[in-house]
Amino acid sequence: MISLKKLVIFGLISCLLFPASSVYGHGFGLDTISSIDIQGKKLSISVEMPLVFENDQEQITITATEDVTKENAKNVTFLIGLFHENEMIFRNYFFAEDGVLQIQVEPTQENEITIHGEQDSLLGAWHGTESEPLKITGPLFDSSGLYNFEIEIRTIDEPTNIIESGIYNADLSVIETLSFTQKDSENNDVDFRSKSYFDTISNFKYDYEANKVTFEMPFDWSEKQMSHVNVVHVETHFPKYFDEFLAPSYSGYVNGIELFKSSVSVDDYTEDDERIVHFVLLQDHLRYLKNEMKKELDEYPDNMVFTISMSKDTAFPLEAYTKSEDFKVNLSWDPMNVEPGVDTNFIFTIRDGRTNEPLRSSDYTFVIIQNDEEIHRVSGKAQVGGEFEKFTFTEDQTGPTIIKFENIRNTGQETEFVLVVAPEFGTIVMAILVVGMISVIVLGTKHQTFFLK
Repeated sequence: MISLKKLVIFGLISCLLFPASSVYGHGFGLDTISSIDIQGKKLSISVEMPLVFENDQEQITITATEDVTKENAKNVTFLIGLFHENEMIFRNYFFAEDGVLQIQVEPTQENEITIHGEQDSLLGAWHGTESEPLKITGPLFDSSGLYNFEIEIRTIDEPTNIIESGIYNADLSVIETLSFTQKDSENNDVDFRSKSYFDTISNFKYDYEANKVTFEMPFDWSEKQMSHVNVVHVETHFPKYFDEFLAPSYSGYVNGIELFKSSVSVDDYTEDDERIVHFVLLQDHLRYLKNEMKKELDEYPDNMVFTISMSKDTAFPLEAYTKSEDFKVNLSWDPMNVEPGVDTNFIFTIRDGRTNEPLRSSDYTFVIIQNDEEIHRVSGKAQVGGEFEKFTFTEDQTGPTIIKFENIRNTGQETEFVLVVAPEFGTIVMAILVVGMISVIVLGTKHQTFFLK
C-alpha cells in the first residue's frame, strides 16, 4: 500500500491543438458552400455571423465569389430562407450589386420579423442604400443552437438576368451554454456546464458509479448534411478540483464508438476554476463514425450520444510551450514516486518550439512556488539542451505547487507546470499551462490510483 504521505506521480501528454483554420467552419461563425455551378460558372457562397448575439446590433454577411477569378460575383439576387429547429424564421429575396450582402440584425421583443430597406421592382428583392443599411428586426437569434440558411441564386451578372438554381445549405451556430447540477458519490451537488458550438445539448448525466458523463445532441447523418459539416465542437466544464472525476486523460465515445485520442482534449488553462474536456470532431472523424455505425445498425440515429470516461493512459515526458511558442520544455522526474524527505530530480529539455530540436547552451531559471511564495529558485545553463534540478519537499510543503521555467535563453519568456499536492488524500493533480497547447496530468485520486505501464 502506498503511504498517504507519498506523492504518487503519474504523467500524461494530452495536447489541445486548434489550428487557426478550425476557428471557422460549419457551426463556427462561417460556413462556405463551395464550387456550385451557376450558368457555367463555379461560385462559392460564404455565410458569416457572430457566435453570440450579445450586442444591440450584429451583422450577417453573405458573399458570392467566382472560383476562377476569385472576384465577387456581380448583381446577385439571393433567395434566402432562415430556419431554426425546423421552423422558418423568414424567406425573402435580397440583392447584392457587388456580390456581398450585409444584413444588420437587431433582435427585439417584437412578435414579427421586419425588414428595413428598399425593394427592387423585378423580384421585390431587399437592399440597403448609401444612407441606410439593410436591417432586420424582431425575434431573431433569441435561442442558441444550429441555424440553417437555404440559399438560391435568382440573378447574376445583370440585374435582369433571372435564373433558376438549386437550393444550397449553410449551417451556423449560436453558442449554447447550459448548466447541469449533478450529484457526486457523496450526494453533494456538482455544477457542470456544457458549451456547444453546434446544436442543443440535452439529457446530461454524471454517473459516479461508472465514472462517466453522457449527453446528447441532434445530428443528421445523411450525406446531404455530412457533405458540408467541417467540424463539430462541444465542451464539458466541471470544477477543477472535483477529484472523483479527475483523471490522467479521458476516453470519448459517440454512439458507443470510441473516438480517436486527437478528438478528446483536456484544458486546465482557459478557465481558472474549471477543467474543460473538448470534443472536436472533424469531417473525417464523422465519416469514420458513420461507417462504424453502418456495421452495427439498420438505420442511422438522429443524434449523437457523447460519453466521457475516465482514462488511465499515461506517458512521459510532459510538455509546455512558452506564450510565443518559440520554446518548448519537456519535463519528467526521478524517482517516479516523490515523497517528502527524498531527493527528486526534475529532468528537463529546452527545445525549439517549431522544430523540436534541443537548444544547446540554454539559460534558464528554475522556480518552485507554493501559496504564492517561492520555496526554491536556481539559475543554470543546459549545455546540451537537457539538464536536471534536484529538490526535496518537506512534510509541510503540500498543496498547489508551480514549477516554473523563467527567462528561457535570456528572452524573458517562461512556462510553468502546476501541481496540486494533497497527500492526506493520496492525490496529486498536475496541469501544464500552455498557450495554444495544454497538457494535463492527474496523479492518483482518493478513489483511484493510476500506475505507469
